[in-house]
Amino acid sequence: MTTPDWPLLGAVAWPLLIALLLGLLVRRALLALARRARVHAATHLRARVAQVIAVPAAVALPLLFLSIAVTATPLPEAWSSRIQHWLGVGGLLCLTWLAVRAVGAIERRILREHPVDIEDNLAARRVQTQTAVISRVIQGAIILVGIALALMTFPAIRQIGATLLASAGIIGLVAGIAARPVFGNLIAGLQIALTQPIRLDDVVIEDGEWGRIEQITSAYVVVRVWDERRLVVPLTWFIENPFQNWTRTTSQLLGTAFLWLDYRTPLDAMRAELQRICEDDSRWDGRVCVVQVTETDQTTMQVRLLVSARNSGELFDLRCAARERMIAFLAEHHPESLPRLRAELDDGDGRPRRFAAPTADAAETSSPGAEDVNASDLDPGTADPRS
Repeated sequence: MTTPDWPLLGAVAWPLLIALLLGLLVRRALLALARRARVHAATHLRARVAQVIAVPAAVALPLLFLSIAVTATPLPEAWSSRIQHWLGVGGLLCLTWLAVRAVGAIERRILREHPVDIEDNLAARRVQTQTAVISRVIQGAIILVGIALALMTFPAIRQIGATLLASAGIIGLVAGIAARPVFGNLIAGLQIALTQPIRLDDVVIEDGEWGRIEQITSAYVVVRVWDERRLVVPLTWFIENPFQNWTRTTSQLLGTAFLWLDYRTPLDAMRAELQRICEDDSRWDGRVCVVQVTETDQTTMQVRLLVSARNSGELFDLRCAARERMIAFLAEHHPESLPRLRAELDDGDGRPRRFAAPTADAAETSSPGAEDVNASDLDPGTADPRS
């Protein structure tokens, strides 16, 4: 049984123990600084900078202390080189982490300076969309480069790389085919950031569903449907396929409500009533309020109520309110306008049977952002040219 070389063990252990204790103290101090900076990050620039740097530094500085300690120990050169190599890889990954956090901090500042919770948020949504997409692309590139540099420090992997370069043609072809969806979405993301066919919070019709653009990542777009479902759509779909964007240049829209009525309907009275309904409703933007006969058949005529609003959500509620209140008005003042069959029934005594006129609740109506996408909304042939 060999006797341990205590002087050698002490010479190795003491520098490493001091480095570990110092690294632990520095790590705890930096993490406490990050927690404190998080509280003041909303109002102080220095706090935001400290928050970005402190967390990666809490890992990188202990690794640095260990690297210095290993240099001061009498370890064999092979052991020392291997340990220094792994510590260097850890430091490189910490720098990559810091760069990713810095890009994220710049993105958050730009988003904070361009809020979308304002009345006219078109410019803010444009900036937020560009910032979000470009930030994801840059962060992905930084991570890819950082991992590649870390892997290239291993001689075995460098040898594999040299072998692959010898057959670059075949490998490049195979990799290009395999990575086509990844690079296709990456290029589509850059196209969306630059040309902006969609932006964050845009109202779109996707696969017959009404929804808002909730998130744009480097691979897909999340559309929040009115009933709180989520559609996850690849980025390339918005580049390669047509879709409806209801807030491309402005959120103002025209909407229709159709009624099938009797030929005896007083259209002038309907126009006056629709004008009154719109003027009494705060959701009307004052632009369009029209009653038109758009279709007829053997027994009834189709009357279109055309109204306008500031955005699609208010337009949907205004259309519903106009439809309900117009039916209530006709039922109360002009019941002969409601469609009916040209026949009379009697009770056996020769007198016609009487029915109560239909009633409608004219109370204020609103929906939780729901949008009913019907055929008249989606079919260009039935839409008003001004819309």
